[in-house]
Amino acid sequence: MQKSFYEESVSCYQQVLKSTAGILKKGADYAEQSGRLLSEIVDFRLHETMLPFSFQVISVCHHSLGAVRGMREGVFTPPPSRPGINYGGLSDLVDEAIEGLSTETQQSMEKLTKQPMIFRLGETEIPFTTDNFLATFSKPNFYFHATTTYSILRTLGTPLGKRDFLGEMSIGH
Repeated sequence: MQKSFYEESVSCYQQVLKSTAGILKKGADYAEQSGRLLSEIVDFRLHETMLPFSFQVISVCHHSLGAVRGMREGVFTPPPSRPGINYGGLSDLVDEAIEGLSTETQQSMEKLTKQPMIFRLGETEIPFTTDNFLATFSKPNFYFHATTTYSILRTLGTPLGKRDFLGEMSIGH
């Protein structure tokens, strides 16, 4: 049986957003215990050519709640710049994304399926359908940035495991 657009989008987003909230909490707790400044985490990069931790968390939110909003509006753009955001602000963004997605329903998401939309990057516009955008752009980016968020905290010593990343799974028949 084919999954609904809601299950393919909101359900996936909620699972990983909630696990990201838990990962951020563990990261803050570990920083406090180890004497690491949260500002060091916010600015940390896995590699000099990668964007910092703050961008990774912002992108997790943008490629979930922001993606649903983009599908509804027919246009998705890169995440907004948030200069000066601190660790607490990043955690708040994740909580806001969880809360925002909690208002979506099977019906509200079904209205978005198979609709035309574009990804706009400056002058460049890439046409998608909402289904293709979700499957080939939004979710891959969402998982990439969630994984990078996890990896940065793990690299900095936060005791995390795969279950922390997976969060609450849908189990059963």
